[in-house]
Amino acid sequence: MVRPAAAAGGPTLAVIAREAGVSVPTASKVANGREDVAPETRRRVTEVLDRLGYVRRQRISAGRGPALIELVMRQLDSPWSGAVLHGVERAAREAGVSVLVSAAPAGGARGAGGEHGWLERLCARETSGMLFNLAGLSEGQYSRLRQHGIPFVMIDPVRQPPPWVPSVGATNWQGGVSATEHLIGLGHRRIAVIGGFPREQSSTARVAGHRSAMAAAGLPVPPGYVGWGEFSEEGGRREMERMLALPDPPTAVFSCSDEMGLGVCRALAGHGLRVPEEVSLVAFDDLPQARWATPALTTVRQPLAEMAGTALRLLLRMVAGDRPEGVRTELSTRLVVRDSTAPPGGRA
Repeated sequence: MVRPAAAAGGPTLAVIAREAGVSVPTASKVANGREDVAPETRRRVTEVLDRLGYVRRQRISAGRGPALIELVMRQLDSPWSGAVLHGVERAAREAGVSVLVSAAPAGGARGAGGEHGWLERLCARETSGMLFNLAGLSEGQYSRLRQHGIPFVMIDPVRQPPPWVPSVGATNWQGGVSATEHLIGLGHRRIAVIGGFPREQSSTARVAGHRSAMAAAGLPVPPGYVGWGEFSEEGGRREMERMLALPDPPTAVFSCSDEMGLGVCRALAGHGLRVPEEVSLVAFDDLPQARWATPALTTVRQPLAEMAGTALRLLLRMVAGDRPEGVRTELSTRLVVRDSTAPPGGRA
């Protein structure tokens, strides 16, 4: 497989587009062999590609060698990452493609060498496309990927990407609704929620689902009943400690991640409160620790492996020249009822 000359110091698609007097997406279509370009435009862009020495990125087609996809992850040693890796590996095996896995630099998406240094090194590799399982990229990095003409898909980005960026995620809002409706159905009325980060799309959508379910049931969300635990066990513990100090503490909690849910359990145990006899708990994700906890956590299952496999199949269609029908694909969540929820009981 050959890589674009832009990755080795040659012209980027932005330069090609400017020289040919077209948009970057149009230049990308011609460079990648797409058919949906007017003949005269194709001729003009092709002349510029040849004159400036741009080497076209190989497309997947019959008779060509297998594609190489790069999966870039925020970390490699967590149950979350394991589920994503499993989904990508299974889909790649079925499609007959190879996957290169790498971790984002410790400094986050910017990495060493400035905003674009880390990304330029990725673009210089001989890959057909990229999957990103990161919180998100900067606006400049999204633009650089577009200029290079590299197909890419985001897997469950935490921060909202630009509207043209394809991504695969879960029905976070509906998951928040189902978690809270379950607690309401058990008879709870004082229900708190602990979100991850207050400005991140998955977190705010889950909290919004909780609020919607409470409003639909005619129940208030009292002051202090919404917390933010940074998707960490310590954050969940801290917010639960704060809520237990309220004049009327909640009898049930919706934690927007399993990890924060474990922190909630720690805080309750420290106060001698039992789950679910005195406080019920619903979490979110359905990672292995949700099943291993004592009691096993009722949680909203997020189909991580399926999301990752869907992202890979979408990326392969893009590499082959297809345009995604929509930029955001959402897979359904599902409530998994275990041992951490019950009707409200007595409180010491």
